[in-house]
Amino acid sequence: MTQADGLGLVRLLLLVLCLAVAGASAAAEPASPSATVEKLHATLLAMMKEGQALGYGGRVARIGPVLDETFNFETIGRVVTGRHWKALAAEKRNAFLGTFRNLSTATYADNFASYGGEVFKTLGEEIKKGASLVRTQIVKSDGSTVSLNYVLNKTGEQWRIVNVIAEGVSDLALKRSEYGAVIGKDGIDALIAKLEAKIASYAAHNK
Repeated sequence: MTQADGLGLVRLLLLVLCLAVAGASAAAEPASPSATVEKLHATLLAMMKEGQALGYGGRVARIGPVLDETFNFETIGRVVTGRHWKALAAEKRNAFLGTFRNLSTATYADNFASYGGEVFKTLGEEIKKGASLVRTQIVKSDGSTVSLNYVLNKTGEQWRIVNVIAEGVSDLALKRSEYGAVIGKDGIDALIAKLEAKIASYAAHNK
């Protein structure tokens, strides 16, 4: 090996080392709130484009794991059950959270079943004291838009969605009012049964 070859090899090794360090730094850096929302949107868009080929069951299988990665279901569950949460045994909490998660999956699989030229657009994000608001919109093929904003909190190093605000209407507030009323009148088992019936209705609608 000549001296020139030796210097070339050293430069190559240094370049590989620099790239490896840069890659490790990038991997260690936590995703932004917008990145979490955009991951959800990318999955929804792909699911819509393949909606008919996937079928309802395929769409459920596609979106479920992504919701697990992008939503904080435990925080959502605590908020939507309100004052009743503390009184619930761990078994009942887990049963409710599992059913609520399955309902969320079924809802997305039903509502995002086909593609009509829609585009998801991120408008910006605001971060304040461990919470974030990510402003987005759905742009339809005719140019009309639907406002879709997300509230996220930080769990460890990851941003997770805790509320979806569509056209100014808070999904968290709606569910807190509805679910709290059911639990207060008939108990948590009645609420779980109601959510399971809704999941069954989505499955029946998509047969």
